[in-house]
Parts: sequence; C-alpha cells; structure tokens
Amino acid sequence: MTLCPFEDARVGHLAPLALTRAAFDLRVGARTLLETLAAAFPHDRLALHTRAAVAGVTAEEHPGVPVRTAPSGATLFVNGRWLARGGDVVRAVRQAAAGGEARAFTQGDTLLALFHPAPPADLVATDALGLFQTEGLPQERVEGETLVTHLWDLIADLGDRITHDLEAMGGLGQHAGRVEGGAVLVEPERVHVGEGAVVRAGAVVSAADGPVWIGEGAEVGENAVVRGPVFFGPKAAVKPAARVDESAVGFRSKVGGEVHGSVVHSLSSKGHDGYLGNSYLGRWCNLGADTNTSNLKNDYGEVTVWDAVAGDFLASGRQFAGLFMGDHSKCSINTMFNTGTVVGVFCNLFGSGFPPRHVPSFAWGGADGLAPYRTEKAFRVAEAVMARRDRRLSNAERTLLAQIAAESGMRDEG
Repeated sequence: MTLCPFEDARVGHLAPLALTRAAFDLRVGARTLLETLAAAFPHDRLALHTRAAVAGVTAEEHPGVPVRTAPSGATLFVNGRWLARGGDVVRAVRQAAAGGEARAFTQGDTLLALFHPAPPADLVATDALGLFQTEGLPQERVEGETLVTHLWDLIADLGDRITHDLEAMGGLGQHAGRVEGGAVLVEPERVHVGEGAVVRAGAVVSAADGPVWIGEGAEVGENAVVRGPVFFGPKAAVKPAARVDESAVGFRSKVGGEVHGSVVHSLSSKGHDGYLGNSYLGRWCNLGADTNTSNLKNDYGEVTVWDAVAGDFLASGRQFAGLFMGDHSKCSINTMFNTGTVVGVFCNLFGSGFPPRHVPSFAWGGADGLAPYRTEKAFRVAEAVMARRDRRLSNAERTLLAQIAAESGMRDEG
C-alpha cells in the first residue's frame, strides 16, 4: 500500500513556516508530521501531495519519493496536518485500508483520511485535497483528532509530544556516545546518547521530568543544564552553560542561553545568551547575541498571533507564545521580540526597540520602519550562510523564494 500525506486548503494558516515547505515537513516534537504519519500507518511505498509552489523543494527534501504524481494501486491518503499518535481513529483507518474498500474519514468539514484501492489519476492534480474528493464514497465521521491548523498549534503540548515521540522511537537508555567525567546523567535509563555524541564535563542532563534524546554527533557543552523532555537532532550543539528544557532542536542547530518550550526546526542558530521561550524557528535562522523573546503579556492575558489567511491577529487561546520566525530570517544583537511576534521569510531585523509583531517576508529594518530586502542581496547572504553547512541554494529554492518575495507586499526596488 502507498501512503500519501496530502495538503489541504488550511495550510495557509501556517505561513510563514509553511511558505517554504510542505506542512507535513514541520517539526511538531521530536518528529515531523510526516515522520509521525509514516510511523502510524504501515505502508510499502510513500508518495507526497503538496501545493505546486513547494513541490520542487519537497522533492529535494525527499529524494526518490514521488511528489504530486498520481499513485497507482491501493493508496491511503492522510491529511498532512494530522498529528496521528494512535488510538481508535488510527486503528479504524488502518482497518479500512486493510479491508481494501474505498472509505473516507472526516472530522467536521476536514478530510482526515481517504483510502482508495485505485485512485483516479486526477486526484492529486490540485493544490488542496478536501471533501470534494470523497464524493460518492462511503464516509465515516470521527472526532477528537489533533490537526495542526495555526502557528500556535506547532508548540502546543510540546513536552507531551516530545515524550511520546522519544518513547515510540526506542533507544532510551542507550549511550553509544561519550559522557565525559564530571558530567551527570539523571535517570540515565531515559537518556539516549547517540553514536559520536558527547556530553561535556560539568553538564547535567536530567530525565527526571521527561526523556532526553541526544542525537548522533550532537554535543552538550560544559556546564550546560538540560531538563527533559528534550530532543537534540543529529549534530545539534548546546553551547556551554546553556539551559534547555521542554524543547526540540533539530539537525545541525545551535542553542545557547535559555531555551524553553520551543522548536528549532533545523540548521538554525541561537548560539548566545538570551531567552527563547514558547517559540518556533524555521531553517537557516540566526538570532544575534542577547536576543530575547517575550512569551507572556504583562497582564497575563491571552496572546494574539498574526494569521496570514485572516490578515489580522487572532486569539490563540494561549497564555504563553513567543516568536514564530520563517526560514532565512535573522536579527541583530540585543533584539527584543514582543509576545506573539510573527516574522516572515528572509527578514533582516536590527535597531533598538521592538520590531512590529508582524513582519512581512523580505523585510529589512526594525522598530523605526521596514524597507524591502533586495532579493539578490538576500540570496547572496543565503549562499554565504549555507556554505558554512556545506549546502547551496538550489534552483527550486531560489524559484520559490523569489515567488515569496514577489507576493510579500515588500516591493523590491532593486
């Protein structure tokens, strides 16, 4: 059976983080949504449905996997925003797929899953799959499943999500890497130290409140304090004396200072002192020294967050929400971000005072005003940054980013 995660019409709410990737490639714990779906539903082959705009970068992210290509034979289509972690609905979808007859599963007005023994070739020839693809098919209504719809959903229940992922992944209690003398592992049976990883002298890694995963080739620096549940991906780096708890730090990212309740997707750097709380950083982000995020309003009220579809700030239902930063965005030293700030793709922020709580993609400036970030200059910076990680800006990325710049509302005056 082919498993085909798909995008639907609501992925636009996840901008700017979903502007540069398929929604199912967003990290929502120790794993991405795609990794969660692949673990939940047994399959022989994988196919991916995305918006046309991100098809090229998705194909590069998943070499050898068909993207926007009609799958043949028995196929289970699952909503790429679905955080499927077992339970009755997951079991029901599995059973329907095993039964071999077409069936759709819906939650409210959202298509959650669709099994088809022989899907028509034009099923994926659209940017968004939805209920209209289920016309004439048996439907089963379900409820209670988690769908990541808004930016704040990406960090909801983060500690529980990390704990679930790490326990499901297996390998806790394995210490293939090196734990130097003077380092302390509290409840080591709930700590994973991957091959080539190192925990430096004086570091304290505590799994008393949740498991800790230190990925292959990752490093926890001297005198750092890590309190689970925490995930560090391959080659992640925790700077000396850093304090990290209830967070997921992806592949080859650096964190220093204090990090709480946050996701650093991958290949980003918050390497200096400063506070990152209840926040989400995309890829290729860099926070200057002593950058601080507010994650709680002075009146302890509900945080509002910019929504790209609404074109306005929406109530998040959360008391704690910090910074949501799109790919390739950066800020200077001593930058201060207000509660619930959304920064787009390829922004360069600097200066005194708080930047606006919504910064459009390809913006240059700060509290004193924003100007367009010239596209070619932005691309030159990206090439320099990516070369430090032995990467390059691909043609697919360049095409997508140029489209984002053109649609950002920040007019490039050359």
